[in-house]
Amino acid sequence: MNYRTFGRTGWEVSEIGYGMWGLAGWTGSDKAEVLRALERAVDLGCNFFDTAWGYAEGVSEQILGELLRNYPDKQLYSATKIPPKNRAWPSKPDFQISDVFPADYIVEYTEKSLQNLGTETIDLMQFHVWEDAWASQDEWKRTVEKLTEQGKVRAWGISINRWEPDNSLNTLRTGLIDAVQVIYNIFDQNPEDHLFPLCKELNLGVIARVPFDEGTLTGTFTKDTTFPADDWRSTYFVPENLNSSVDHADALKPLVPNGMTMPEMAMRFILSNPDVHTTIPGMRQIRHVESNIATSDGRGLLPELLHELAAHRWGRTPTEWSQ
Repeated sequence: MNYRTFGRTGWEVSEIGYGMWGLAGWTGSDKAEVLRALERAVDLGCNFFDTAWGYAEGVSEQILGELLRNYPDKQLYSATKIPPKNRAWPSKPDFQISDVFPADYIVEYTEKSLQNLGTETIDLMQFHVWEDAWASQDEWKRTVEKLTEQGKVRAWGISINRWEPDNSLNTLRTGLIDAVQVIYNIFDQNPEDHLFPLCKELNLGVIARVPFDEGTLTGTFTKDTTFPADDWRSTYFVPENLNSSVDHADALKPLVPNGMTMPEMAMRFILSNPDVHTTIPGMRQIRHVESNIATSDGRGLLPELLHELAAHRWGRTPTEWSQ
């Protein structure tokens, strides 16, 4: 495993982190297998774990807390998120921060996460949705400063809405945010335009989420793929999205180098960008842990291939189904 310095925090984080959403909202998860996968990830050098209260209402946080207790001698970084009070993902431009992240609510859910994790301090607390218009509001700023001074949170981050990387830039300039979490993959290259340069200027940590475009970049979906009704992907991969996603993935297949899979190419695309400090694939099985972490070997994609992949940038804007 290779490590990268996580912005101004100075933390040396594994460039392959662990996304823990797979414990809720997805079908096919087995808790015992997930626990084994988490332990295997630690054994292979993973030290950055991203969860949220919203993943099964704290259950994912509790599992991470158990993992932290099982490895008291290892430096494992915990990143979690405060859910929006109105329970609306993503946020909308007309939302008021008083309805989404009022001060007392930020404190309440910081305490809930501390309890679930079983720790005295959260390494990285993130706002699970965000609107850049809130950058000028003072109440959240005072609350962030207070919780930091109390030692309950070491660093703060925002999880940026899907396909809206620029809906964050003014907030980052407040100086109160240490890290951003943003969708970045072969299709979603927009963060390269403005977000990544600003993060580099401000020395902020960058977490790339959704490395496989919710599964499209595994190359296994077809236009006949379906998901159970209780799987959130059944509402995301509506025909309009599924058909287009499969077309885009199929167009990539001729570019996959010999001896490499499409998921491996997708991971190596992200790791080839030094502006990204860690990426957090969801890993529910040991084989996924081993295959993803195997890409952390310092071998990025060839410049010629990266140039070709740049042409597969897919400019998308939020819709009612994009969540």
